[in-house]
Amino acid sequence: MSQPEQDIIFIGSVSAGFPSPAADYAEEDIDLRKYLQPNTTSIYFARVKGDSMVNAHVPDGSLVVIDKARKPKNNSVVVATLNGEKIIKHFVKTHAGLFLSPSNPLYTPIKIVEGMDFSIWGVVTHVIVKLD
Repeated sequence: MSQPEQDIIFIGSVSAGFPSPAADYAEEDIDLRKYLQPNTTSIYFARVKGDSMVNAHVPDGSLVVIDKARKPKNNSVVVATLNGEKIIKHFVKTHAGLFLSPSNPLYTPIKIVEGMDFSIWGVVTHVIVKLD
């Protein structure tokens, strides 16, 4: 006999500074599925491998939520396909061209040039990090 799926209980806001005078204010419950997946037909999850995005708060092993329907803006974190491989980087467009830029000084930006097999696969909308 399987157990029924339990909802995740939302307790409202928690203060990261001084307690708020509105601490007793009740907030609306959050449906995590709707929060992470407003358009379920275009949302995907992926696990990050590597540390090139650590300074963007996307560490190795984290889960990212990717929206394939969203168009990237300059400096968006994206999952791109480059020469057959999916990679996560910042999408950067400058007068010097289009770049996939890491968020770790140990790595260099990749300039997108003619002849590369390149496309934006989707825009990262959320990062889920396990703390322990």
